[in-house]
Amino acid sequence: MAKNIYEFEAKLANGEIKKMSDYQGKTLLIVNVASKCGFTPQYKELEEIYREYKDRGLEILAFPCNQFGSQEPGSESEIVQFCELNFGVSFPIFAKIEVNGKDTHPVFQYLKDTLPGLLGSKGIKWNFTKFIVGPNGVALRRYAPQDKPRQIIDDNTQLLS
Repeated sequence: MAKNIYEFEAKLANGEIKKMSDYQGKTLLIVNVASKCGFTPQYKELEEIYREYKDRGLEILAFPCNQFGSQEPGSESEIVQFCELNFGVSFPIFAKIEVNGKDTHPVFQYLKDTLPGLLGSKGIKWNFTKFIVGPNGVALRRYAPQDKPRQIIDDNTQLLS
């Protein structure tokens, strides 16, 4: 099993490959997102905390996923356009991935293996499941879709510079 998230890379929505090691020293809030979900309005709060804390070392990484109720049907460019137009999103949006099953993206496989959910379940249950990764690249906490982004950051401000 991987020791930290820096062992992986992921494709951004624009097709660029991003090494997770580029985020060394940053606190990461990693979220599987969807544009047509009841939790989609969380984009607004995610953008607010990103703007407030990015200078203190916070990075928010959004990974669109269409595995839950087909709530992310668009292409990468449509997803980015939706996020920018509706929520002013300026944090990185990655290419659409799978978070469960045989094609689980390695970043999410690491997160699920390191931080199982309720009763040890490894599966992601729904869109907007969130993970905090510390500045050392180690996954620290897993949060449910209904957990508010601001509360998550308030609970983890000690990780910010």
